[in-house]
Amino acid sequence: MLFVIVNWMYLTATTFLLGTAFAKFVKRVLGWEMRSTAEIVFYGMICAAVYAQVFSLSGGVGALANGILLAVCIVAAFVFWGNIKSTIARSVKESGRGYCLIAAALALVWAYCTSRGYMHYDSDLYHAQSIRWIEEYGIVPGLGNIHVRFAYNSSFFALSALYSMKFLGGQSLHTVNGFFALLLSLEVLKAFRLKRFRTAGGGRMFQLSDFARLGAFYYLTVLYRDIVAPASDYAVMCVVFFIVIRWLAHLEQKEHPIAPYALLCVAGVYAVTLKLTAGVILLLVIKPAYLLLKEKRGKEIAVSLAMGVLVLAPWVIRTALISGYLLYPFPALDVLSADWKIPAQAAARDAAEIKTWARGLNNAALVGIPITEWFPHWFSTMLPSLGKLFVAADFVCAGLWLCLMTKAVIRLRKKKTLQGEWDGLLVLASTVFSYVFWQLSAPLLRYGYAYVLLVIVLTAGILYQRWKAPAAAERVFGILVLVFVAVKAVTLARYAWSVSDEPYYIVQQDYGSYELNSFEVNGVRFYYPKNGDRTGYEAFPAVPAETEFEFRGEGIQDGFRRP
Repeated sequence: MLFVIVNWMYLTATTFLLGTAFAKFVKRVLGWEMRSTAEIVFYGMICAAVYAQVFSLSGGVGALANGILLAVCIVAAFVFWGNIKSTIARSVKESGRGYCLIAAALALVWAYCTSRGYMHYDSDLYHAQSIRWIEEYGIVPGLGNIHVRFAYNSSFFALSALYSMKFLGGQSLHTVNGFFALLLSLEVLKAFRLKRFRTAGGGRMFQLSDFARLGAFYYLTVLYRDIVAPASDYAVMCVVFFIVIRWLAHLEQKEHPIAPYALLCVAGVYAVTLKLTAGVILLLVIKPAYLLLKEKRGKEIAVSLAMGVLVLAPWVIRTALISGYLLYPFPALDVLSADWKIPAQAAARDAAEIKTWARGLNNAALVGIPITEWFPHWFSTMLPSLGKLFVAADFVCAGLWLCLMTKAVIRLRKKKTLQGEWDGLLVLASTVFSYVFWQLSAPLLRYGYAYVLLVIVLTAGILYQRWKAPAAAERVFGILVLVFVAVKAVTLARYAWSVSDEPYYIVQQDYGSYELNSFEVNGVRFYYPKNGDRTGYEAFPAVPAETEFEFRGEGIQDGFRRP
Protein backbone atom coordinates (compact mmCIF):
# COMPACT_ATOMS: atom_id res chain seq x y z
CA MET A 1 0.00 0.00 0.00
CA LEU A 2 2.82 2.37 0.84
CA PHE A 3 4.46 1.70 -2.52
CA VAL A 4 1.13 2.39 -4.24
CA ILE A 5 0.83 5.77 -2.51
CA VAL A 6 4.41 6.75 -3.41
CA ASN A 7 3.82 5.64 -6.99
CA TRP A 8 0.65 7.74 -7.16
CA MET A 9 2.49 10.78 -5.83
CA TYR A 10 4.89 10.52 -8.76
CA LEU A 11 2.04 9.75 -11.17
CA THR A 12 0.03 12.74 -9.92
CA ALA A 13 2.99 15.13 -10.10
CA THR A 14 4.01 14.16 -13.63
CA THR A 15 0.49 14.06 -15.10
CA PHE A 16 -0.44 17.35 -13.39
CA LEU A 17 2.63 19.05 -14.85
CA LEU A 18 2.03 17.58 -18.31
CA GLY A 19 -1.62 18.56 -18.04
CA THR A 20 -0.71 22.09 -16.99
CA ALA A 21 1.51 22.50 -20.04
CA PHE A 22 -1.28 21.10 -22.22
CA ALA A 23 -3.85 23.45 -20.61
CA LYS A 24 -1.58 26.41 -21.38
CA PHE A 25 -1.38 25.29 -25.01
CA VAL A 26 -5.18 24.96 -25.15
CA LYS A 27 -5.69 28.46 -23.77
CA ARG A 28 -3.32 29.96 -26.30
CA VAL A 29 -4.66 28.08 -29.33
CA LEU A 30 -8.35 27.52 -28.53
CA GLY A 31 -8.92 30.43 -26.15
CA TRP A 32 -10.35 28.34 -23.28
CA GLU A 33 -8.97 28.11 -19.75
CA MET A 34 -9.09 24.64 -18.25
CA ARG A 35 -10.10 25.17 -14.61
CA SER A 36 -10.85 21.64 -13.41
CA THR A 37 -7.82 20.10 -11.68
CA ALA A 38 -9.21 16.63 -12.39
CA GLU A 39 -9.36 17.45 -16.11
CA ILE A 40 -5.81 18.80 -16.05
CA VAL A 41 -4.56 15.51 -14.55
CA PHE A 42 -6.77 13.51 -16.94
CA TYR A 43 -5.31 15.17 -20.03
CA GLY A 44 -1.88 14.82 -18.48
CA MET A 45 -2.46 11.06 -18.33
CA ILE A 46 -3.38 11.06 -22.02
CA CYS A 47 -0.15 12.96 -22.78
CA ALA A 48 1.81 10.40 -20.72
CA ALA A 49 0.13 7.51 -22.57
CA VAL A 50 0.99 9.01 -25.95
CA TYR A 51 4.56 9.63 -24.79
CA ALA A 52 4.94 6.04 -23.52
CA GLN A 53 3.74 4.62 -26.84
CA VAL A 54 5.99 6.88 -28.90
CA PHE A 55 8.97 6.02 -26.70
CA SER A 56 8.20 2.30 -27.01
CA LEU A 57 8.83 2.53 -30.75
CA SER A 58 12.52 3.10 -30.01
CA GLY A 59 13.12 0.84 -27.00
CA GLY A 60 12.00 -0.41 -23.63
CA VAL A 61 9.88 1.89 -21.49
CA GLY A 62 11.81 1.99 -18.24
CA ALA A 63 14.44 4.13 -16.51
CA LEU A 64 15.40 6.23 -19.56
CA ALA A 65 11.76 6.92 -20.44
CA ASN A 66 11.09 8.07 -16.88
CA GLY A 67 14.28 10.14 -16.82
CA ILE A 68 13.22 12.08 -19.90
CA LEU A 69 9.67 12.42 -18.55
CA LEU A 70 10.99 13.76 -15.26
CA ALA A 71 13.25 16.27 -17.05
CA VAL A 72 10.31 17.54 -19.13
CA CYS A 73 8.17 17.87 -16.01
CA ILE A 74 10.89 19.81 -14.13
CA VAL A 75 11.11 22.26 -17.03
CA ALA A 76 7.31 22.56 -17.07
CA ALA A 77 7.34 23.26 -13.31
CA PHE A 78 9.77 26.16 -13.78
CA VAL A 79 8.02 27.60 -16.83
CA PHE A 80 4.46 27.34 -15.50
CA TRP A 81 5.11 27.80 -11.78
CA GLY A 82 2.71 30.73 -11.52
CA ASN A 83 -0.08 28.79 -13.22
CA ILE A 84 0.57 25.77 -11.00
CA LYS A 85 0.29 27.79 -7.76
CA SER A 86 -2.87 29.57 -8.88
CA THR A 87 -4.49 26.31 -10.05
CA ILE A 88 -3.80 24.56 -6.73
CA ALA A 89 -4.95 27.56 -4.68
CA ARG A 90 -8.14 27.93 -6.72
CA SER A 91 -8.89 24.22 -6.51
CA VAL A 92 -8.51 24.13 -2.72
CA LYS A 93 -10.61 27.28 -2.28
CA GLU A 94 -13.43 26.16 -4.59
CA SER A 95 -13.51 22.59 -3.28
CA GLY A 96 -13.58 23.46 0.40
CA ARG A 97 -11.84 21.84 3.36
CA GLY A 98 -14.43 19.07 3.71
CA TYR A 99 -14.08 17.97 0.10
CA CYS A 100 -10.28 17.94 0.39
CA LEU A 101 -10.39 15.79 3.55
CA ILE A 102 -12.80 13.31 1.97
CA ALA A 103 -10.65 13.26 -1.19
CA ALA A 104 -7.60 12.36 0.93
CA ALA A 105 -9.60 9.59 2.61
CA LEU A 106 -10.68 8.28 -0.81
CA ALA A 107 -7.05 8.20 -1.91
CA LEU A 108 -6.24 5.97 1.07
CA VAL A 109 -9.23 3.72 0.36
CA TRP A 110 -8.27 3.25 -3.28
CA ALA A 111 -4.61 2.73 -2.37
CA TYR A 112 -5.74 -0.03 0.00
CA CYS A 113 -7.87 -1.65 -2.72
CA THR A 114 -5.09 -1.30 -5.31
CA SER A 115 -2.60 -2.99 -3.00
CA ARG A 116 -4.56 -6.26 -2.84
CA GLY A 117 -7.58 -8.05 -4.31
CA TYR A 118 -8.53 -10.35 -7.16
CA MET A 119 -5.88 -10.61 -9.86
CA HIS A 120 -7.88 -10.94 -13.06
CA TYR A 121 -7.47 -14.22 -14.94
CA ASP A 122 -6.34 -12.41 -18.10
CA SER A 123 -3.71 -10.45 -16.19
CA ASP A 124 -1.68 -13.60 -15.59
CA LEU A 125 -2.64 -14.85 -19.05
CA TYR A 126 -1.32 -11.90 -21.09
CA HIS A 127 -1.63 -8.48 -19.38
CA ALA A 128 1.50 -8.97 -17.26
CA GLN A 129 3.53 -10.33 -20.16
CA SER A 130 2.33 -7.52 -22.47
CA ILE A 131 3.51 -4.93 -19.95
CA ARG A 132 6.85 -6.69 -19.54
CA TRP A 133 7.45 -6.81 -23.29
CA ILE A 134 7.00 -3.02 -23.32
CA GLU A 135 9.28 -2.60 -20.30
CA GLU A 136 12.00 -4.77 -21.86
CA TYR A 137 11.80 -4.07 -25.60
CA GLY A 138 9.15 -1.44 -26.30
CA ILE A 139 7.93 -2.89 -29.57
CA VAL A 140 8.67 -6.21 -31.26
CA PRO A 141 7.39 -6.83 -34.81
CA GLY A 142 5.11 -9.85 -35.07
CA LEU A 143 4.78 -10.29 -31.31
CA GLY A 144 1.22 -11.49 -31.87
CA ASN A 145 2.58 -14.57 -33.62
CA ILE A 146 3.75 -16.09 -30.34
CA HIS A 147 0.48 -15.24 -28.57
CA VAL A 148 -2.43 -13.60 -30.43
CA ARG A 149 -3.55 -11.71 -27.34
CA PHE A 150 -0.35 -9.67 -27.39
CA ALA A 151 -1.78 -8.17 -30.59
CA TYR A 152 -4.68 -6.53 -28.70
CA ASN A 153 -2.28 -3.67 -27.95
CA SER A 154 -4.16 -1.48 -25.51
CA SER A 155 -2.42 1.85 -24.87
CA PHE A 156 -3.13 1.09 -21.21
CA PHE A 157 -0.25 -1.39 -21.17
CA ALA A 158 2.23 1.24 -22.36
CA LEU A 159 1.05 3.66 -19.65
CA SER A 160 1.30 0.86 -17.08
CA ALA A 161 4.84 0.07 -18.19
CA LEU A 162 5.82 3.74 -17.85
CA TYR A 163 4.65 3.85 -14.23
CA SER A 164 5.48 0.26 -13.19
CA MET A 165 8.85 1.37 -11.75
CA LYS A 166 10.36 -2.09 -12.09
CA PHE A 167 13.80 -0.53 -12.61
CA LEU A 168 13.70 0.85 -9.03
CA GLY A 169 12.69 -2.05 -6.81
CA GLY A 170 12.45 -5.10 -9.05
CA GLN A 171 8.69 -5.45 -8.68
CA SER A 172 6.56 -4.27 -11.58
CA LEU A 173 3.78 -2.22 -9.98
CA HIS A 174 0.31 -2.17 -11.47
CA THR A 175 -1.33 0.93 -10.02
CA VAL A 176 -2.75 2.81 -13.00
CA ASN A 177 -6.24 1.29 -12.81
CA GLY A 178 -6.48 2.33 -9.18
CA PHE A 179 -5.47 5.87 -10.11
CA PHE A 180 -8.16 6.01 -12.83
CA ALA A 181 -10.69 4.86 -10.22
CA LEU A 182 -9.49 7.53 -7.77
CA LEU A 183 -9.73 10.26 -10.42
CA LEU A 184 -13.27 9.16 -11.32
CA SER A 185 -14.29 8.96 -7.65
CA LEU A 186 -13.21 12.58 -7.12
CA GLU A 187 -15.64 13.56 -9.88
CA VAL A 188 -18.34 11.36 -8.37
CA LEU A 189 -17.83 13.03 -4.98
CA LYS A 190 -19.16 16.29 -6.40
CA ALA A 191 -22.65 14.77 -6.55
CA PHE A 192 -22.76 14.34 -2.77
CA ARG A 193 -22.08 17.84 -1.48
CA LEU A 194 -24.46 18.37 1.42
CA LYS A 195 -25.77 21.71 0.22
CA ARG A 196 -27.49 19.87 -2.63
CA PHE A 197 -29.64 17.98 -0.14
CA ARG A 198 -30.89 21.17 1.49
CA THR A 199 -32.29 22.47 -1.82
CA ALA A 200 -36.07 22.57 -2.07
CA GLY A 201 -37.88 21.34 -5.19
CA GLY A 202 -37.97 22.67 -8.73
CA GLY A 203 -35.70 20.03 -10.13
CA ARG A 204 -32.69 21.84 -8.69
CA MET A 205 -31.25 19.28 -6.32
CA PHE A 206 -29.61 17.11 -9.00
CA GLN A 207 -28.35 17.90 -12.48
CA LEU A 208 -27.93 15.48 -15.36
CA SER A 209 -24.20 15.17 -14.64
CA ASP A 210 -25.11 14.00 -11.13
CA PHE A 211 -27.06 11.10 -12.57
CA ALA A 212 -23.99 10.13 -14.57
CA ARG A 213 -22.00 10.41 -11.33
CA LEU A 214 -24.45 8.06 -9.60
CA GLY A 215 -23.90 5.51 -12.37
CA ALA A 216 -20.15 5.89 -11.99
CA PHE A 217 -20.48 5.50 -8.23
CA TYR A 218 -22.26 2.19 -8.67
CA TYR A 219 -19.56 1.03 -11.10
CA LEU A 220 -16.83 1.91 -8.63
CA THR A 221 -18.59 -0.15 -5.96
CA VAL A 222 -18.36 -3.12 -8.32
CA LEU A 223 -14.73 -2.43 -9.15
CA TYR A 224 -12.87 -2.18 -5.84
CA ARG A 225 -12.10 -5.92 -5.51
CA ASP A 226 -10.60 -6.09 -9.01
CA ILE A 227 -8.72 -2.80 -9.32
CA VAL A 228 -5.39 -4.41 -8.41
CA ALA A 229 -5.32 -6.07 -11.85
CA PRO A 230 -3.93 -4.17 -14.88
CA ALA A 231 -6.96 -4.94 -17.06
CA SER A 232 -7.77 -2.37 -19.75
CA ASP A 233 -11.50 -3.10 -19.40
CA TYR A 234 -11.62 -1.20 -16.11
CA ALA A 235 -9.59 1.75 -17.38
CA VAL A 236 -11.73 2.30 -20.47
CA MET A 237 -14.98 2.18 -18.47
CA CYS A 238 -13.59 4.79 -16.04
CA VAL A 239 -12.52 6.98 -18.97
CA VAL A 240 -15.95 6.75 -20.65
CA PHE A 241 -17.67 7.73 -17.39
CA PHE A 242 -15.24 10.62 -16.92
CA ILE A 243 -15.83 11.92 -20.47
CA VAL A 244 -19.61 11.84 -20.10
CA ILE A 245 -19.58 13.46 -16.65
CA ARG A 246 -17.27 16.28 -17.70
CA TRP A 247 -19.22 16.81 -20.94
CA LEU A 248 -22.45 17.28 -18.99
CA ALA A 249 -20.72 19.43 -16.38
CA HIS A 250 -19.49 21.81 -19.09
CA LEU A 251 -23.00 22.01 -20.54
CA GLU A 252 -24.42 22.88 -17.13
CA GLN A 253 -21.73 25.49 -16.44
CA LYS A 254 -22.34 27.05 -19.86
CA GLU A 255 -18.63 27.36 -20.56
CA HIS A 256 -16.88 27.91 -23.90
CA PRO A 257 -19.28 26.63 -26.60
CA ILE A 258 -16.73 24.46 -28.44
CA ALA A 259 -13.27 23.93 -26.91
CA PRO A 260 -14.06 21.65 -23.91
CA TYR A 261 -16.20 19.39 -26.10
CA ALA A 262 -13.58 19.17 -28.84
CA LEU A 263 -11.01 18.17 -26.21
CA LEU A 264 -13.32 15.53 -24.73
CA CYS A 265 -13.71 14.09 -28.24
CA VAL A 266 -9.90 13.82 -28.34
CA ALA A 267 -10.22 12.00 -25.02
CA GLY A 268 -12.74 9.76 -26.78
CA VAL A 269 -10.04 8.89 -29.32
CA TYR A 270 -7.83 7.95 -26.38
CA ALA A 271 -10.62 5.69 -25.11
CA VAL A 272 -10.52 3.90 -28.49
CA THR A 273 -6.80 3.20 -27.99
CA LEU A 274 -7.67 1.62 -24.65
CA LYS A 275 -10.30 -0.65 -26.19
CA LEU A 276 -11.88 -0.53 -29.65
CA THR A 277 -15.41 -1.00 -28.30
CA ALA A 278 -15.28 2.58 -26.96
CA GLY A 279 -15.32 3.98 -30.50
CA VAL A 280 -19.07 4.65 -30.64
CA ILE A 281 -18.76 7.23 -27.86
CA LEU A 282 -17.24 9.44 -30.56
CA LEU A 283 -20.78 10.20 -31.74
CA LEU A 284 -20.31 13.11 -29.35
CA VAL A 285 -18.11 14.72 -31.99
CA ILE A 286 -21.31 15.84 -33.75
CA LYS A 287 -21.63 18.84 -31.41
CA PRO A 288 -18.16 20.42 -31.75
CA ALA A 289 -17.89 19.43 -35.44
CA TYR A 290 -21.21 21.10 -36.26
CA LEU A 291 -20.31 24.31 -34.42
CA LEU A 292 -16.78 24.48 -35.85
CA LEU A 293 -17.99 23.97 -39.41
CA LYS A 294 -20.93 26.33 -38.97
CA GLU A 295 -18.68 29.12 -37.70
CA LYS A 296 -15.91 28.22 -40.20
CA ARG A 297 -13.19 28.02 -37.56
CA GLY A 298 -10.48 26.50 -39.69
CA LYS A 299 -7.71 26.88 -37.11
CA GLU A 300 -9.66 25.12 -34.35
CA ILE A 301 -10.69 22.35 -36.77
CA ALA A 302 -7.06 21.77 -37.77
CA VAL A 303 -5.84 21.78 -34.15
CA SER A 304 -8.57 19.38 -32.98
CA LEU A 305 -7.93 16.97 -35.84
CA ALA A 306 -4.18 17.14 -35.25
CA MET A 307 -4.62 16.29 -31.56
CA GLY A 308 -6.84 13.34 -32.44
CA VAL A 309 -4.32 12.05 -34.97
CA LEU A 310 -1.46 12.50 -32.51
CA VAL A 311 -3.30 10.39 -29.92
CA LEU A 312 -4.28 7.70 -32.44
CA ALA A 313 -1.14 7.43 -34.59
CA PRO A 314 1.31 5.76 -32.15
CA TRP A 315 -1.34 3.22 -31.19
CA VAL A 316 -2.04 2.36 -34.84
CA ILE A 317 1.69 2.06 -35.55
CA ARG A 318 2.16 -0.25 -32.59
CA THR A 319 -0.79 -2.39 -33.68
CA ALA A 320 0.59 -2.65 -37.21
CA LEU A 321 4.03 -3.67 -35.95
CA ILE A 322 2.71 -6.22 -33.48
CA SER A 323 0.04 -7.84 -35.68
CA GLY A 324 0.46 -6.71 -39.30
CA TYR A 325 -2.99 -5.07 -39.24
CA LEU A 326 -4.09 -1.47 -38.68
CA LEU A 327 -6.83 -2.76 -36.39
CA TYR A 328 -6.72 -6.14 -34.73
CA PRO A 329 -8.56 -8.50 -34.85
CA PHE A 330 -10.23 -7.17 -38.00
CA PRO A 331 -8.75 -9.12 -40.94
CA ALA A 332 -11.18 -7.36 -43.30
CA LEU A 333 -8.91 -4.29 -42.95
CA ASP A 334 -5.99 -6.17 -44.46
CA VAL A 335 -4.11 -3.36 -46.22
CA LEU A 336 -0.56 -4.01 -45.03
CA SER A 337 2.04 -6.38 -46.44
CA ALA A 338 4.52 -7.67 -43.87
CA ASP A 339 6.20 -10.99 -43.22
CA TRP A 340 5.24 -10.75 -39.54
CA LYS A 341 1.50 -10.48 -40.24
CA ILE A 342 -0.70 -12.83 -38.24
CA PRO A 343 -2.42 -15.14 -40.76
CA ALA A 344 -5.88 -13.87 -41.69
CA GLN A 345 -7.45 -17.18 -40.71
CA ALA A 346 -5.94 -16.97 -37.21
CA ALA A 347 -7.08 -13.35 -36.82
CA ALA A 348 -10.62 -14.22 -37.95
CA ARG A 349 -10.75 -17.14 -35.51
CA ASP A 350 -9.52 -14.91 -32.69
CA ALA A 351 -12.26 -12.35 -33.45
CA ALA A 352 -14.86 -15.14 -33.53
CA GLU A 353 -13.64 -16.53 -30.20
CA ILE A 354 -13.92 -13.12 -28.54
CA LYS A 355 -17.55 -12.78 -29.65
CA THR A 356 -18.68 -16.33 -28.92
CA TRP A 357 -16.94 -16.46 -25.54
CA ALA A 358 -18.62 -13.19 -24.51
CA ARG A 359 -21.97 -14.59 -25.66
CA GLY A 360 -21.47 -17.73 -23.59
CA LEU A 361 -21.24 -20.04 -26.60
CA ASN A 362 -17.57 -21.09 -26.26
CA ASN A 363 -17.41 -22.27 -29.85
CA ALA A 364 -15.96 -20.03 -32.56
CA ALA A 365 -17.94 -21.92 -35.22
CA LEU A 366 -21.16 -20.47 -33.75
CA VAL A 367 -20.19 -16.84 -34.38
CA GLY A 368 -22.68 -16.51 -37.24
CA ILE A 369 -25.83 -17.65 -35.49
CA PRO A 370 -28.54 -14.96 -35.27
CA ILE A 371 -29.12 -12.89 -32.17
CA THR A 372 -32.54 -14.48 -31.68
CA GLU A 373 -30.74 -17.77 -30.93
CA TRP A 374 -27.80 -16.66 -28.80
CA PHE A 375 -29.42 -13.78 -26.87
CA PRO A 376 -31.74 -15.93 -24.66
CA HIS A 377 -28.83 -18.20 -23.73
CA TRP A 378 -26.57 -15.21 -23.03
CA PHE A 379 -29.22 -13.45 -20.96
CA SER A 380 -29.94 -16.48 -18.81
CA THR A 381 -26.37 -17.74 -18.29
CA MET A 382 -23.93 -14.82 -18.65
CA LEU A 383 -25.59 -12.15 -16.51
CA PRO A 384 -25.99 -11.93 -12.73
CA SER A 385 -29.49 -11.22 -11.43
CA LEU A 386 -28.92 -7.48 -11.21
CA GLY A 387 -27.29 -7.53 -14.65
CA LYS A 388 -30.48 -9.02 -16.09
CA LEU A 389 -32.45 -6.17 -14.54
CA PHE A 390 -30.02 -3.60 -16.00
CA VAL A 391 -30.23 -5.05 -19.51
CA ALA A 392 -34.04 -5.17 -19.39
CA ALA A 393 -34.02 -1.54 -18.24
CA ASP A 394 -31.67 -0.64 -21.12
CA PHE A 395 -34.19 -1.93 -23.65
CA VAL A 396 -36.91 0.17 -22.05
CA CYS A 397 -34.64 3.23 -21.95
CA ALA A 398 -33.67 2.80 -25.61
CA GLY A 399 -37.38 2.89 -26.47
CA LEU A 400 -37.85 5.99 -24.32
CA TRP A 401 -34.91 7.63 -26.11
CA LEU A 402 -36.62 7.00 -29.45
CA CYS A 403 -39.79 8.62 -28.08
CA LEU A 404 -37.83 11.61 -26.80
CA MET A 405 -36.06 11.99 -30.14
CA THR A 406 -39.35 11.85 -32.02
CA LYS A 407 -40.86 14.54 -29.79
CA ALA A 408 -37.72 16.67 -30.17
CA VAL A 409 -37.94 16.45 -33.98
CA ILE A 410 -41.62 17.44 -33.88
CA ARG A 411 -40.85 20.39 -31.62
CA LEU A 412 -37.99 21.39 -33.91
CA ARG A 413 -40.33 21.52 -36.87
CA LYS A 414 -42.68 23.68 -34.80
CA LYS A 415 -39.73 25.74 -33.56
CA LYS A 416 -40.52 24.89 -29.94
CA THR A 417 -37.30 23.09 -28.99
CA LEU A 418 -36.58 23.03 -25.26
CA GLN A 419 -33.39 24.72 -24.08
CA GLY A 420 -30.50 22.28 -24.06
CA GLU A 421 -32.74 19.43 -25.25
CA TRP A 422 -30.51 18.30 -28.11
CA ASP A 423 -27.38 18.36 -25.97
CA GLY A 424 -28.83 15.88 -23.49
CA LEU A 425 -30.25 13.66 -26.23
CA LEU A 426 -26.91 13.58 -28.04
CA VAL A 427 -25.12 12.31 -24.94
CA LEU A 428 -27.85 9.73 -24.38
CA ALA A 429 -27.65 8.72 -28.06
CA SER A 430 -23.91 8.12 -27.81
CA THR A 431 -24.45 5.79 -24.86
CA VAL A 432 -27.45 4.02 -26.44
CA PHE A 433 -25.51 3.27 -29.63
CA SER A 434 -22.47 2.28 -27.57
CA TYR A 435 -24.71 -0.17 -25.74
CA VAL A 436 -26.11 -1.54 -29.02
CA PHE A 437 -22.61 -2.02 -30.44
CA TRP A 438 -21.52 -3.79 -27.26
CA GLN A 439 -24.64 -5.98 -27.25
CA LEU A 440 -24.19 -7.07 -30.85
CA SER A 441 -20.42 -7.66 -30.71
CA ALA A 442 -18.92 -9.07 -27.50
CA PRO A 443 -21.46 -8.51 -24.69
CA LEU A 444 -19.39 -9.51 -21.68
CA LEU A 445 -20.59 -7.28 -18.86
CA ARG A 446 -17.16 -5.99 -17.86
CA TYR A 447 -16.58 -4.87 -21.49
CA GLY A 448 -19.59 -2.54 -21.41
CA TYR A 449 -20.60 -1.77 -17.81
CA ALA A 450 -20.40 1.99 -18.47
CA TYR A 451 -22.83 1.83 -21.40
CA VAL A 452 -25.23 -0.46 -19.54
CA LEU A 453 -25.39 1.94 -16.58
CA LEU A 454 -25.23 5.25 -18.45
CA VAL A 455 -28.22 4.46 -20.65
CA ILE A 456 -30.31 3.95 -17.50
CA VAL A 457 -29.09 6.88 -15.39
CA LEU A 458 -29.10 9.41 -18.24
CA THR A 459 -32.63 8.45 -19.29
CA ALA A 460 -33.72 8.79 -15.67
CA GLY A 461 -31.94 12.14 -15.43
CA ILE A 462 -33.58 13.56 -18.55
CA LEU A 463 -37.03 12.48 -17.33
CA TYR A 464 -36.24 13.88 -13.87
CA GLN A 465 -35.32 17.27 -15.37
CA ARG A 466 -38.67 17.47 -17.14
CA TRP A 467 -40.59 16.57 -14.01
CA LYS A 468 -41.46 19.49 -11.80
CA ALA A 469 -40.69 17.65 -8.62
CA PRO A 470 -42.30 18.82 -5.38
CA ALA A 471 -39.93 19.65 -2.54
CA ALA A 472 -40.89 16.53 -0.56
CA ALA A 473 -40.11 14.23 -3.51
CA GLU A 474 -36.78 15.98 -4.00
CA ARG A 475 -35.79 15.38 -0.41
CA VAL A 476 -36.94 11.75 -0.42
CA PHE A 477 -34.87 11.06 -3.52
CA GLY A 478 -31.86 12.76 -1.91
CA ILE A 479 -32.28 10.66 1.24
CA LEU A 480 -32.50 7.46 -0.83
CA VAL A 481 -29.26 8.38 -2.59
CA LEU A 482 -27.52 8.93 0.74
CA VAL A 483 -28.86 5.61 2.06
CA PHE A 484 -27.53 3.87 -1.06
CA VAL A 485 -24.11 5.47 -0.49
CA ALA A 486 -24.14 4.39 3.16
CA VAL A 487 -25.02 0.78 2.27
CA LYS A 488 -22.19 0.61 -0.25
CA ALA A 489 -19.79 2.17 2.27
CA VAL A 490 -20.64 -0.58 4.74
CA THR A 491 -20.08 -3.22 2.03
CA LEU A 492 -16.68 -1.71 1.28
CA ALA A 493 -15.78 -1.65 4.98
CA ARG A 494 -16.69 -5.34 5.32
CA TYR A 495 -14.52 -6.18 2.32
CA ALA A 496 -11.62 -4.12 3.69
CA TRP A 497 -11.84 -6.00 6.99
CA SER A 498 -11.96 -9.39 5.23
CA VAL A 499 -8.61 -8.75 3.51
CA SER A 500 -6.99 -6.78 6.33
CA ASP A 501 -4.76 -9.70 7.34
CA GLU A 502 -3.07 -9.81 3.93
CA PRO A 503 0.56 -8.56 4.09
CA TYR A 504 0.35 -5.77 1.52
CA TYR A 505 0.62 -2.64 3.65
CA ILE A 506 4.10 -1.87 2.27
CA VAL A 507 4.46 -3.69 -1.05
CA GLN A 508 1.70 -4.34 -3.56
CA GLN A 509 0.26 -7.79 -4.22
CA ASP A 510 2.28 -9.25 -7.08
CA TYR A 511 1.19 -11.23 -10.11
CA GLY A 512 0.51 -14.95 -9.73
CA SER A 513 3.16 -17.69 -9.98
CA TYR A 514 2.74 -21.00 -11.81
CA GLU A 515 4.57 -24.24 -12.51
CA LEU A 516 6.18 -23.92 -15.92
CA ASN A 517 7.86 -25.96 -18.63
CA SER A 518 10.09 -24.47 -21.31
CA PHE A 519 11.26 -24.87 -24.89
CA GLU A 520 13.97 -23.17 -26.95
CA VAL A 521 13.85 -21.29 -30.23
CA ASN A 522 17.11 -19.90 -31.64
CA GLY A 523 18.76 -20.46 -28.28
CA VAL A 524 16.15 -18.38 -26.42
CA ARG A 525 14.19 -20.15 -23.69
CA PHE A 526 10.42 -19.62 -23.74
CA TYR A 527 8.22 -20.68 -20.82
CA TYR A 528 4.74 -22.19 -20.83
CA PRO A 529 2.53 -23.57 -18.03
CA LYS A 530 2.42 -27.23 -17.05
CA ASN A 531 -1.31 -26.84 -16.45
CA GLY A 532 -3.76 -24.32 -17.84
CA ASP A 533 -2.61 -21.33 -19.86
CA ARG A 534 -1.42 -18.68 -17.37
CA THR A 535 2.21 -17.79 -16.78
CA GLY A 536 2.21 -14.56 -14.73
CA TYR A 537 4.99 -11.97 -14.99
CA GLU A 538 8.24 -13.34 -13.60
CA ALA A 539 9.06 -16.02 -16.22
CA PHE A 540 9.89 -14.18 -19.43
CA PRO A 541 9.31 -14.59 -22.29
CA ALA A 542 6.28 -16.78 -21.71
CA VAL A 543 3.44 -18.11 -23.87
CA PRO A 544 0.29 -20.09 -22.94
CA ALA A 545 1.44 -23.23 -24.78
CA GLU A 546 4.35 -24.53 -26.82
CA THR A 547 3.90 -22.77 -30.16
CA GLU A 548 5.45 -22.93 -33.61
CA PHE A 549 7.07 -19.67 -34.69
CA GLU A 550 10.40 -18.46 -35.97
CA PHE A 551 12.64 -15.45 -35.47
CA ARG A 552 12.77 -12.80 -38.18
CA GLY A 553 16.42 -12.11 -37.45
CA GLU A 554 19.16 -12.81 -34.96
CA GLY A 555 17.36 -11.94 -31.73
CA ILE A 556 14.05 -11.21 -30.06
CA GLN A 557 14.14 -7.52 -30.96
CA ASP A 558 13.91 -8.46 -34.66
CA GLY A 559 10.49 -10.00 -34.12
CA PHE A 560 8.63 -13.19 -34.96
CA ARG A 561 6.69 -14.71 -37.81
CA ARG A 562 4.72 -17.86 -38.50
CA PRO A 563 6.68 -20.61 -40.32
